[in-house]
Amino acid sequence: MVGTGYVGLVSGTCFAEFGVDVVCIDREKDKIKRLKKGEVPIYEPGLDDLLARQIKSKRIHFTTELDEAVKNADAVFIAVGTPPRSDNGHADLSHVYEAARQVARAMEGYTVIVTKSTVPVGTAREIERIVREENPDSEFDVASNPEFLREGAAVSDFMRPDRVVIGTSSERAQKVLKEIYRPLYLNETPILFTKRETAEIIKYAANAFLATKIGFINEIADLCEKAGGDVQVVAKALGLDGRISPKFLHAGPGYGGSCFPKDTLALAQTGQKLGARQKIVETVVESNVSRREDMARRIIESCGGNVSGKKIGILGVAFKPGTDDMREAPALSIIPILQEAGAQITAFDPAAMGQAKEYLNDIDWKKDAYEVADGADVLVIITEWNEFRALDLNRIGDLMNEKRLIDLRNIYQVSEMETMDFHYVSIGRPEVLPAKKSVLKEVSGA
Repeated sequence: MVGTGYVGLVSGTCFAEFGVDVVCIDREKDKIKRLKKGEVPIYEPGLDDLLARQIKSKRIHFTTELDEAVKNADAVFIAVGTPPRSDNGHADLSHVYEAARQVARAMEGYTVIVTKSTVPVGTAREIERIVREENPDSEFDVASNPEFLREGAAVSDFMRPDRVVIGTSSERAQKVLKEIYRPLYLNETPILFTKRETAEIIKYAANAFLATKIGFINEIADLCEKAGGDVQVVAKALGLDGRISPKFLHAGPGYGGSCFPKDTLALAQTGQKLGARQKIVETVVESNVSRREDMARRIIESCGGNVSGKKIGILGVAFKPGTDDMREAPALSIIPILQEAGAQITAFDPAAMGQAKEYLNDIDWKKDAYEVADGADVLVIITEWNEFRALDLNRIGDLMNEKRLIDLRNIYQVSEMETMDFHYVSIGRPEVLPAKKSVLKEVSGA
């Protein structure tokens, strides 16, 4: 497994659980030292215990030496990063191609080279060309095996997937990969063998479709607010249609993370490059960017149009619960806009504060939600961590300067908030004003 990032580490550990002998390779010496001790450098529930078990069983090993690991391997998975390039947003494949070159020079005997990284269509073909150029006499096949892991549920997603997609036309490669995935094959998990280009497109298509569902329900939420509807009831009715399903029909501040923003952009750019524009996806990308700015404006408007000097408490900054990942998190757009408008920000996240400090400045970080609420003029829920779902709202209200709650994830019921004397603002649902307007201090329109 070349690369011990999120995908590489989870995949390697789970393959070891399958009974496969796995060697994980990374150039970062300190990272490898930590992994050898069983220290997991990412936040992923269940991964630390699983890794400890595999280290004890001696089915997983960690090294910085690629050559020794590759020459004895039946299959080499490339799981290095493909971040968007700063100049044009296209996927940066330099690490993938460099890994392919190193693998080509090191492999001995027949080897299946597998792309686990999310890569644009045509990448496997280019890897094949690179390997043939570096090692003309080698025996190998290149396959595409995209991952479909959700951060926060990656271990269960790998061990009990909806499907496994493998792109290769080589029967020899299929045999090797069937053996690696044997436990899933025995459990009758759908394993789809297809062309490499098809497998590469499947990954992007899946993420783009899910991102589109998020963008769609967010726009329906805007319509509900204007028309007096309730987006949660609309989403429930849509989800009961078997053709649609309820998943990813949750209105909020837009999608983030390491996959959706990068993959939707890459798919749109691939379509433009090949002359098959993905107009729906292009619109989704634009809509998601503006969504975050709209959420910041909504917070300001809910405070009477002026947050200068206001103390705003933020609950949750990770792009989703169950992870410390800050990549493309909505909070990274929302918080700076509030700060530019003059707001003072306090914040808490159960897992992501360490990561967030690298991206956000001038934040007063607190140890829990109640410290954030203390003296706050408004409390904003950005990430729907479970511990925010059952806050003692009476205590929260007593601590706050003004009883104003802006729920960007709709984790509280409107009917419940009507009894709490809060000014409650959510997404795509009726606004709740306090029974006693005097609790809103110096807010125009109160």
